[in-house]
Amino acid sequence: MKKYDVIIVGGGAAGFFAAINIAEFNPELKIAILERGKEGLQKVKISGGGRCNVTHAEFIPSELVQNYPRGEKELLGPFHQFMTGDTIEWFENRGVELKIEDDGRMFPVSNSSQTIIDCFLNEAKKHNVNILYNHSVKSIYPNNNDNVMLSAVEASHGLDNFKLQTNQGDFISEKLLIATGSNPKIWKLLEDLNHTISQPIPSLFTFDIKDKRIKTIPGVVAKNVAIKVVDSNLESEGPLLITHVGMSAPAILKLSAFGAIELAKRDYKFEIEINFIRQSLNDCLDNLKELKQELNKKTVFKFAQFDLPKRLWQQLVLASHISEKTTWAELNKQQLDALALQLTKAVFKVEGKSTFKEEFVTAGGINLKEVNFKTFESKLHKNLYFAGEVLNVDAVTGGFNFQNAWTGAYLAAKSMSK
Repeated sequence: MKKYDVIIVGGGAAGFFAAINIAEFNPELKIAILERGKEGLQKVKISGGGRCNVTHAEFIPSELVQNYPRGEKELLGPFHQFMTGDTIEWFENRGVELKIEDDGRMFPVSNSSQTIIDCFLNEAKKHNVNILYNHSVKSIYPNNNDNVMLSAVEASHGLDNFKLQTNQGDFISEKLLIATGSNPKIWKLLEDLNHTISQPIPSLFTFDIKDKRIKTIPGVVAKNVAIKVVDSNLESEGPLLITHVGMSAPAILKLSAFGAIELAKRDYKFEIEINFIRQSLNDCLDNLKELKQELNKKTVFKFAQFDLPKRLWQQLVLASHISEKTTWAELNKQQLDALALQLTKAVFKVEGKSTFKEEFVTAGGINLKEVNFKTFESKLHKNLYFAGEVLNVDAVTGGFNFQNAWTGAYLAAKSMSK
């Protein structure tokens, strides 16, 4: 049986970040990462299209937490301890410079996730963290479990040991951090330790929509729309991308994240209402009447208005029963009303979902009431800690899920190193 002071289950972002920080806080500790794959940091590798979206340029904790559909309340305190600025400094101190893009996302200046992976591997090696690949954890027992046979010496010290059985032998550790992301097998082991698991459901996904208004215009982006789910309080705003299967981009992804539970209940079949120009119906009508006067001899179809992409404008014009040759002067009241509705209250039927690239984020995980968010320690078992998506915390796209991983791992590391 191999013994360590600290064992971390999961060789992803949170696992490596915790291991390195524990080693820095307390170089005396013997630390191991158990990773079930043949290599770790796979999500880091593919995130942000292979560039690794490390964090987001949001520096106020109360603003930052608003990007977490689950975890908003719990993360406020932790973000006051370690957040975006600390993340930037942490990486810069280890030779990795980050840059901010126009939308606030932050990437390594190298534009390669390999920079982050190399940083972690080098730091882990420097601090003698033992990384054990192809180690799949089969069971976890705390020392108060009858299945665990501790030596007389261990028992006399009253250590809060954990015994882990893996496919490559047994391990014992005084402190244990679970950083396995959305792994149902590990969740099951934690249920056996009396933790409650909120059932996993997809959180970031795009909408499947079959509609002739968008069928021929994939790739078109409406820069700033407002969307709401019909018969609900769910709404969002931001850029909208029309895809070959439906709709995507931040406005949709935000809606999918905050509506994860509600939309799952509806089996991903529902209606959305889109305001393409962010104006009220009446204001839009007034503006259309003005355009009718100003552009009277021009064809409605040909010249896009309200800063809309031309191809989108043309589809909304056709959907309002206005022909390609109709001039503004020829528009009747019904056509004006119909166009105003298409621009401000266009209803689309969603008939399913698709996974958003590799950002496979899941809502679900350990019940947040069972975790002390000052230290990320379990309230049920002393010396058992969690970080990252193993918890029922998830965020919208843009680097926020990684920031949750860094913050939780850092605060857990601080506590575990004592």
